[in-house]
Amino acid sequence: MSSATGSARSKLPFVVWVLAAGTFLMGTTEFVIAGLLPEMAADLNVSVSHAGLLITAFAVGMIVGGPTMAMATLRLPQRHTLIGALAVFALGHAVAALSTSFTVVLTARVVTALATGAFWAVGFVIATTAAGPARATRAVGVMMGGLTLANVVGVPIGSFVGHYTGWRGPFWALAVLAALAAGFVGRFIPRTEQRTEVSVRAEVRTLKQGRLWLALGAAVLIMGGVLATYTYITPLLTDRAGIPAGVVPLVLIVFGIGALGGTAIGGRLGDRRPMTTTITAAAATALLLLALIPASDSPVAAVVLVFGMAMAGFTVNPVLTSLAVRFAGDAPTLTSALTTSGYNTGIAAGSLAAGRALDSSLGLTGPALVGAVFATLTLLPLIALALRGTAGPSRIVAHHTTDADEPRQAAVATATSTH
Repeated sequence: MSSATGSARSKLPFVVWVLAAGTFLMGTTEFVIAGLLPEMAADLNVSVSHAGLLITAFAVGMIVGGPTMAMATLRLPQRHTLIGALAVFALGHAVAALSTSFTVVLTARVVTALATGAFWAVGFVIATTAAGPARATRAVGVMMGGLTLANVVGVPIGSFVGHYTGWRGPFWALAVLAALAAGFVGRFIPRTEQRTEVSVRAEVRTLKQGRLWLALGAAVLIMGGVLATYTYITPLLTDRAGIPAGVVPLVLIVFGIGALGGTAIGGRLGDRRPMTTTITAAAATALLLLALIPASDSPVAAVVLVFGMAMAGFTVNPVLTSLAVRFAGDAPTLTSALTTSGYNTGIAAGSLAAGRALDSSLGLTGPALVGAVFATLTLLPLIALALRGTAGPSRIVAHHTTDADEPRQAAVATATSTH
């Protein structure tokens, strides 16, 4: 009986898996463009470098739009926000697929980025609330696993389909799948109302916490470290390791598998030992990236190290997201959005620094060195956070259930964290 009860308690609510499916779709649309740029550039009559603005626009939309949309929808029921975000996401892809104008497609990308930011910010809050304090990090890990799985499955499939149907085919597929996901969210997310106590002032007040900014700083740095190397991994693999260009996509899948494994590890261990997990993983990331510099002339060593740095780096992410939401207490929506913005800021900053390193005398190993520096710097906010401590009362945002047949979903879920 006790083992059955323990098993039931260890299972995450189904709503977490529904939200993970949503992040899978949105992660796919963020990265699939890279494999479709030549086709999109030719079809929209722009250069490939100009078409690259479609990637930049989405990142900027996520950085700026996530917190903005989180605050704009703060007073709305969270269920309505998620459904609305998926609906806008679907509509944006449909408009882009129908258009022959680069400006229209670019605008659609910005709009879908805003919707993505709103979905992730509210989704993380709902996932941690539904899972409870003891399983919050695991729930975040599952949601972020949907994003990572997009790199392993969604992006390769989208690129493959796009080469045969044209770039509009994947866009139509994402539009249809997002509409279906909106239906699932409407079916499985409880009908709740935001508490009147939750306000813009309360959300902004949480930003005064030093621990929160340490977590956000670590999020920026660890993503900058891993993605600085990943962005320019192809020339390192082909020109230095001697891996054929046709095999590179398989190595990128290996990276995605490592990232998926790291996200799962962080989700499992982060609830019990958040600081031990993050500090160990960040240190391992730095060491693996440093090792990649001399060892990248060996194909086998390069592939193993790419897998390792993905696993170690992505172990940190779900723990930091969960900690940030915990520190926010009763007002986690803006904090959740800022965490997402932090990851995208790290991606932008790391890629920019890695690009300059690649053009310098450092050459092909420059991005890996930049990544190692970023990962090493991640240890500074993590150690400071460990010294300050992560323990303290953690309150989950309360909701009032409007369905008469769901009384157990109501009221305040308050728990004292023991981490």
